[in-house]
Amino acid sequence: MSESATEPTGEAAAEPDGPMIVARGLRKSYGGLEAVCGIDVSVEKGESFGFLGPNGAGKSSTMRMVAAVSPVSAGELRILGMDPATHGPQIRGRLGVCPQLDTLDMEISVRENLTVYGRYFGLSREECRRRADELLSFVQLTEKANGEVDELSGGMKRRLSIARSLINSPDILLLDEPTTGLDPQARHLVWERLFRLKQQGVTIVLTTHYMDEAEQLCDRLVVMDKGLIVAEGSPTDLIQEHSTREVTELRLGVGDHEAVAAEVKDLADRVEVLPDRVLLYTDDGEQAAVAVNERGLRPASVLVRRATLEDVFLRLTGRTLID
Repeated sequence: MSESATEPTGEAAAEPDGPMIVARGLRKSYGGLEAVCGIDVSVEKGESFGFLGPNGAGKSSTMRMVAAVSPVSAGELRILGMDPATHGPQIRGRLGVCPQLDTLDMEISVRENLTVYGRYFGLSREECRRRADELLSFVQLTEKANGEVDELSGGMKRRLSIARSLINSPDILLLDEPTTGLDPQARHLVWERLFRLKQQGVTIVLTTHYMDEAEQLCDRLVVMDKGLIVAEGSPTDLIQEHSTREVTELRLGVGDHEAVAAEVKDLADRVEVLPDRVLLYTDDGEQAAVAVNERGLRPASVLVRRATLEDVFLRLTGRTLID
């Protein structure tokens, strides 16, 4: 896809003077359940911003409010300088939305999934065809253009969903769990396409519970848990603030974790006991691994790795991202 394919054509819509998205004290309730509990968020133009957290953290509820399809229960929300309560259609016309579950039309061809969708935004048939061809090239599906959607792999369907969300040259691209269910190769291809969009200056907002995805794609992110923001910053800053440089993982026999943790707690700045392993947080993981061996402990396996955003989440919430 050429760089111009993601830029609005014709008369440009007015841009907000400040951030593309601003939320202050944002809340969302479903009956007696409060899914989003008063969060503050700001997303700048051209930024790739992420909501990181486990299922039920409030990520998708926040995204639905930002997409102007779910009303705000309390607080203030401005999208592209507009209030979604009064300017919902105008906002939705300038957003690209890729939901967690693919909603592709199985009755029409791959290309028609783009051209028909483009007509909903008032684009001419000629413009829809032009953009469809550019986007199919961008997501590497040109050879599948005349085929049926049902014949596509899961990764191809995901790329087609992303292409469809770009047909209106949106100001903001919203991605809800963009690679859930994909194999590693398909995930990396989706990441590469999204990284290209980021390089072109597209404002991207995504939710994910994959820490490696957040580290790859996000300039800045918030960590959510139980409807609240528990940390905010760049992936690097969050890891530096809330974790040590390295982590030594010890995998042991069933029932041995607590006892071993007590024996090695002086070898690290912090020790976490999980159901399947013990984590030693230290700036020198190899040294910690050697010290464990010198004490006569023989774990089934020892892994020294760099700290990740999952370690940040564990530190902040007491559970892992996939709990």
